[in-house]
Amino acid sequence: MQKETAILLIHCPDQTGIIRAVTDFLYTNNGNIVYLDQHTETSTGQFFMRIAWQIEGFQIQREKIGEYFDTLLARKFQMTWKLHFSDQKKRMAIFVTKLSHCFYDILYRYRSGEWQLEIPCIISNHQTLQSVAEQFDIPFYHFPITKENKLEQEKQQLALLKEHQVDLIVLARYMQIVTGDFISHYPFKIINIHHSFLPAFVGSKPYHAAYDRGVKIIGATSHYVTEDLDAGPIIEQGVSHVSHKEDVKAFIRKGKDIEKIVLSKAIAKDLEHKILVYNNRTVVFD
Repeated sequence: MQKETAILLIHCPDQTGIIRAVTDFLYTNNGNIVYLDQHTETSTGQFFMRIAWQIEGFQIQREKIGEYFDTLLARKFQMTWKLHFSDQKKRMAIFVTKLSHCFYDILYRYRSGEWQLEIPCIISNHQTLQSVAEQFDIPFYHFPITKENKLEQEKQQLALLKEHQVDLIVLARYMQIVTGDFISHYPFKIINIHHSFLPAFVGSKPYHAAYDRGVKIIGATSHYVTEDLDAGPIIEQGVSHVSHKEDVKAFIRKGKDIEKIVLSKAIAKDLEHKILVYNNRTVVFD
């Protein structure tokens, strides 16, 4: 069995000695490093790092690691950092409407044990997918939304998320725009998926519009949600070639395949603590 690890995500102004200082800190305290990756962005002078080490045998108690690291290293190097542990499962809520392809893919990966997480609730503005949630024995909550009740319904949703101690939200083709107030409670903790084309097509039937235009590439983008619609930090993208030989149904089928794969990859990266957000961009470690 894989041993439990502690994971540090760090970014700070680039300077001499960061990697040595961090690895020396772990070596001195008997930390066995199992992962280390770093990136320097020369245009901004920022340094990014992800490092993981085995908890077993580490001489600092896990509840004290952050305190020691902050005192001995983080302040000196002006680090922004987050500490995670591989045995702590995230609690993820899924928001859905009527489309089921991303929803089914997430639930399959969850049920098969591919991901280490808990899904305490599913939230929807329609009841279309309630039977699917029941098949997986996950509580389903219906919040019909109109212009008049949107803010009040979001308050109820936030209360529910707090009750279930949710720390990650996935919009699995949730066909509602969440408000800035809602987003402020979960900064960079809401993942969305949307179709993306070259060129882009908006509206209720983007694949039909793409077909009419004769595009040669269709794709999807998964990103963290911000107040700027579909303009949050990008986590994962995917594309597929199409041709004049394919009809609209083929476009839609390929598009759905890309959407669910791209979304699942983005979720996996978040669950594995491999994403750093900086200036509305992401550093995504392998």
